[in-house]
Amino acid sequence: MQARGVRCAVNLKRAYEQPSPDDGIRVLVDRLWPRGLSKEKLSVDFWLKDAAPSDALRRWYGHKPWRWESFAAKYRAELAERADLLRLLDELRRRGRVTLLYGARDTARNNAVVLREALQDRGCTGGTPRDRAQ
Repeated sequence: MQARGVRCAVNLKRAYEQPSPDDGIRVLVDRLWPRGLSKEKLSVDFWLKDAAPSDALRRWYGHKPWRWESFAAKYRAELAERADLLRLLDELRRRGRVTLLYGARDTARNNAVVLREALQDRGCTGGTPRDRAQ
């Protein structure tokens, strides 16, 4: 039985942290596999490379803090073009807790942060408020 409030929950975790049963469905959302981690050690249920920023955007950002706001806006625009991936993530979180895994050292400014915000903006039923009104 699932605890209250677990459905639609989206957690974030560095790929280098130990897996936990509380993680639920573990989804790697980086385009590149985290350095030095085997598939067994990472314990990932899904690797959604296409949910990551484009290679060009990832390279441009380069984890430079002064580019964060622009990166987040550009990545949100890319996510808007990937409705199929957002729907898949919506379906996974309707089933229970989802943990988005990322390799970046910066825990506050990385693509998983933006992706979680985009999913939260869609609400528990998925889609944007405009999509749900139609």
